[in-house]
Amino acid sequence: MQIAMNTVVSMTYELRDSEGNVLESSAEPVSYLHGGYDNIFPRVEEELHGKSVGDSIEIGLEPADAFGDYDEELVQIEPASAFPTEELKVGMQFEGEDESGEVILYTITDIQDGKVIVDGNHPWAGERVLFKATVTGVRSAVKEEVEHGHVHGAGGHHHH
Repeated sequence: MQIAMNTVVSMTYELRDSEGNVLESSAEPVSYLHGGYDNIFPRVEEELHGKSVGDSIEIGLEPADAFGDYDEELVQIEPASAFPTEELKVGMQFEGEDESGEVILYTITDIQDGKVIVDGNHPWAGERVLFKATVTGVRSAVKEEVEHGHVHGAGGHHHH
C-alpha cells in the first residue's frame, strides 16, 4: 500500500542539525495521519507521499519548513515575581500566550537581579535540519481518525 491521503503512516526517523548532531530519533516507530492534518512537517509529508513500507527519505529542511525562523520578539524580560514559583532555574518551561492568544511554551534562558529572560522560540528555531525516515507501516485510517485529524492508539480512541 502506498502513502496517500487519509493513510496512517508508521516510520522510524532521525533529525540532525546542520553539523550532523542527532537532535531527535525514534527507537520505536511513530505514526501520523497523512493528508495535510499538520501532524508532521508539510515538506516531509510531501516527500513521503506515494512511498511504501521499506522506502526511506532524506530531506534537508530550511527553518521555515521545520521549527521556524528565530523571532527576537519571543524573547522577553519579566520580573521574577511574575512567575508562580520561588525556585526559578534556567531551563524551566512555562506556558504563555502571544498577542493572538496562541499558547507558546517559554523557556527560562537566564536569571539576573530579579529579572528572568524567557524565550518562546522552539529550541531549534532558526536551524536547518536533516530529516531521515524509513516507512515501517501504511494502513487506511479509520473514520474516527479522519474526523479527529490524528491517529488513535492501539487501544482505541484517546485524547491527550
